[in-house]
Amino acid sequence: MITDVPGVLVGHHERVGDGWATGTTVVLVPDGAVGAVDQRGGAPGTRETNLLEPENLVQRVNAVCLSGGSAYGLAAADGVMRWLSERNLGFPVGAKPHEVVPIVPAAVLFDLPRSEWGNRPDASFGYAACEAASGSFALGTVGAGAGAAVGSLKGGIGSASEVVGEYTVGALAAVNAAGEAVDLTTGRAYAADHGDFGVTWPSRAADLPSRRTDLNTTIGVVAVDAALSKAEARRLAVAAQDGLARAVRPAHTMFDGDTVFALATGARELPDATGPFGAAARPVALDALCSAAARVFARAMVHGLLAATTAGGVPAYRDVWPEAFA
Repeated sequence: MITDVPGVLVGHHERVGDGWATGTTVVLVPDGAVGAVDQRGGAPGTRETNLLEPENLVQRVNAVCLSGGSAYGLAAADGVMRWLSERNLGFPVGAKPHEVVPIVPAAVLFDLPRSEWGNRPDASFGYAACEAASGSFALGTVGAGAGAAVGSLKGGIGSASEVVGEYTVGALAAVNAAGEAVDLTTGRAYAADHGDFGVTWPSRAADLPSRRTDLNTTIGVVAVDAALSKAEARRLAVAAQDGLARAVRPAHTMFDGDTVFALATGARELPDATGPFGAAARPVALDALCSAAARVFARAMVHGLLAATTAGGVPAYRDVWPEAFA
């Protein structure tokens, strides 16, 4: 899980049923983390992403808000800000402890067809997701993945992590793409070779109804316990997008606004020029973290697919190929 990175918490809030299939996921870093972002595709919905450019003032963020509801769902970040401000967490702008501005970058995915019109996340979703945040969280049709779809199948929240030397790299993905995550002629996930997912991949085609391509967008976070600059953290987010492209075909289309945030908590320093590679020690270590970021994001995408349950009229992988879980 992404919460294997110390200092990272995750919370969900969703509504599924009675005309609802949408929600919000918050990746919370109460002690702050250096933040960055990489955005691909032609249909993004984001908030506070310009703030994360390396040349801009603020270095650390307090949370990342991921939500359904398309642009309407950006309102969920207001609830995250309120939760943080009540705890005096944010960028100091005055002399008193409560005089802070919480830094909450956000991104949304398009899931409006899975709910009745008007049913979408608001500030209460973001606040409730913060209240639920912990080191243990559910995968699948929860949070921002409640109304997600990937190609012909139900998408959802997935997560994964990997240890790289003394560092831990983790990822969380809300899988909601125009492209397919599965070879529909065999039932095998495109990123199946990125890990042991506890399933037996089938080898048969499925008779799936064609699904009109909606506006989509996969959104997520990659986190590491290394001390990185904003520019180095952005390289981590760029690499995670490679993992997305391994898991979905096609990726980064005009109908996707794929956005990946990076969080570097700073618990462990990268090596300096006195290491075995001399002046190259730091970029060599960063490159290893970036390679891991691509792998864990691809695995998170597969976990989101496999954990999803049917909702909003979109069939889940586990219902189309139940033999994979036998």
